[in-house]
Amino acid sequence: MTMTNFGVSRSPRLTLFGAKQRFALPDVVKEFGNRVFICSDLRFLQDPNLLAMADSLREQGMTVDVYTGTIAELPLDCITEASERAAEFEPDVIVAIGGGSCLDLAKLVALSLAHAGPISNFYGEFKVPGPVLPLVAIPTTSGTGSEVTPVAVLADPVRDTKIGVSSPHLIPMVAICDPELTRTCPRSLTAIAGADALTHAIESFTAVRKPVTPNLGMTQVFVGKNTVSDMYARAAIKALAGNLERAVKNGEDMEAREQVMFGAMSAGMAFAQAGTAAAHAIQYPVGAATHTAHGTGVAALMPYVMEFNLKNCIPEFAEIAEMFGVAEKGDSAEVQARKGIDAVAGLFARIGIPSSLAELGLPEDKKAWVAQQAMQAARLVNNNPRTLDSESMVRLVNAAFAGKRAGLSD
Repeated sequence: MTMTNFGVSRSPRLTLFGAKQRFALPDVVKEFGNRVFICSDLRFLQDPNLLAMADSLREQGMTVDVYTGTIAELPLDCITEASERAAEFEPDVIVAIGGGSCLDLAKLVALSLAHAGPISNFYGEFKVPGPVLPLVAIPTTSGTGSEVTPVAVLADPVRDTKIGVSSPHLIPMVAICDPELTRTCPRSLTAIAGADALTHAIESFTAVRKPVTPNLGMTQVFVGKNTVSDMYARAAIKALAGNLERAVKNGEDMEAREQVMFGAMSAGMAFAQAGTAAAHAIQYPVGAATHTAHGTGVAALMPYVMEFNLKNCIPEFAEIAEMFGVAEKGDSAEVQARKGIDAVAGLFARIGIPSSLAELGLPEDKKAWVAQQAMQAARLVNNNPRTLDSESMVRLVNAAFAGKRAGLSD
């Protein structure tokens, strides 16, 4: 009998999910020490729920410093500023409260306080030499899943693109996912963040299966499609397929908000093990050229990447059609798989995601540069289920620019 199950699971030591879980923060933090450095953004000062969390720590006798200067997409000078301020404060524990950029900033501050040298020393996988400062992550959006992942992404001014630091040491000690914190998340951000999460789930679910060796999980942070990542990816796709549109249309629908946050967290758990692929590789240069949100870019690209990958992912896309409730009895596997792609594209269109790179604002003369830059993201390109070379990458970018999926799967 051949044994084919292989799985990797790396996650926070403790994950608390559900309404009101934010009130556990003082009990969570006190085991790490008394001095708490909070990484957040300007919204922190306007949201009574977030201010109350800092107050609850002070009421327990802790000393708290709050950094609210996080800038979306995380430029290097923002990381330097926050790290210098944190070093001066000498915290015992870092608490991240906010969207993906706040969570990623906290990871990089925790890293810079534990290990000397420029952040660029740690670009890539497994470059962080040991544990970072204890980190507690509390998302206020349902998108990146950074609260459970081993990666932090920043904008590198020298390379003029986004780049990742990937290490199991960056996984927060504790994740607190309280959907009530997303109640005030604006409609457009709810859509972009949720679309980002669905893209994470789909790319994890369809990542390439790598040859299993005893050291695969020890030499690669992202090990490709596996039993554990599939479990989380399915949970994420199901939760987002049925609830993202509801949460976008009515931000007060807390049942939908809860499911979307569960979907985002599960998608983070999926790609934390499996990794992402072509949509992410192409988005990095697209984001640099258009200054558009990461979630918008990957979601705009996803239907084209799915079309390109179709022949290699028919069982997975057919299953996605089932999870979206669009599969019909009597459909062939390929027809059902195509319905899966259409369902994803349809959901994105209904929540306002641009349907092409042209609509996203990419200048036509940047297409060749985007394709060339995307191929540099070797980890993501190699994680794609269908092999990508320079020629097929150009074809994929051109199709996504023109808004034409037809023929991409040939």
